[in-house]
Amino acid sequence: MNSRESQLQAFDRLLTIMDELRAQCPWDKKQTMQTLRHLTIEETYELGDAILDNDLEEIKKELGDVLLHIVFYAKIGSETKHFDIADVANDICEKLINRHPHIYGDVVVENEEEVKQNWEKIKLKEGKISVLEGVPNGLPALVKANRIQDKVAGVGFDWEKPEQVWEKVQEELEEFQDEVKQGNMDAMESEFGDVLFSMVNYARFLNINPENALERTNKKFIKRFQYLENKAKEQGKALKDMTLSEMDVFWEEAKTI
Repeated sequence: MNSRESQLQAFDRLLTIMDELRAQCPWDKKQTMQTLRHLTIEETYELGDAILDNDLEEIKKELGDVLLHIVFYAKIGSETKHFDIADVANDICEKLINRHPHIYGDVVVENEEEVKQNWEKIKLKEGKISVLEGVPNGLPALVKANRIQDKVAGVGFDWEKPEQVWEKVQEELEEFQDEVKQGNMDAMESEFGDVLFSMVNYARFLNINPENALERTNKKFIKRFQYLENKAKEQGKALKDMTLSEMDVFWEEAKTI
């Protein structure tokens, strides 16, 4: 691994390149925080994919892309005299020190849960009106549900045992089935949301990240379906002309690979 001196030199090199690109490259000159926003989101998702695939080489590359965006925003901030990369780094350092009094102060904690509870209490002292204030509106619904539950648990609003959460899941499933029988679409959608929310909560109690779990299933399904498509092509068949039984043969083959 690189020494701290080498790490700082590499970061200085990136800052220098950013200065040069901003001054000389026609594309980089035109960018604003608003034009970079959707690209940053895309890069973050690409990093997430690499992490799910456990591709360490790709993770390294994607981290570089995300770091570039951070440096880019800081550069733009410095041009408007609002902040620069040192302000960004110092602000997060101060926040970390303030929110870890068990490391940088005299607070004693027993476990991870107490750390999380202290974290939420400190944020309220910093002026947050609600513990849910830090949950971005634009988060995907599944991720948002997980963050909401995690945050309220940090102030003690939580179930005591996983068994209680599973009972809630079953209760929500029954309520959903009742609405399905009634055929009221609005009520069905509402109850289905309750089912998903309770399942996300159960996953949290089992230390399962629901977003990662669902994406793993998405990737697994894609691989198996593409195997099915390729096998159909090898036999000169179109999927729409095959029976479900014929397709199921290849599907079961895909599951063994």
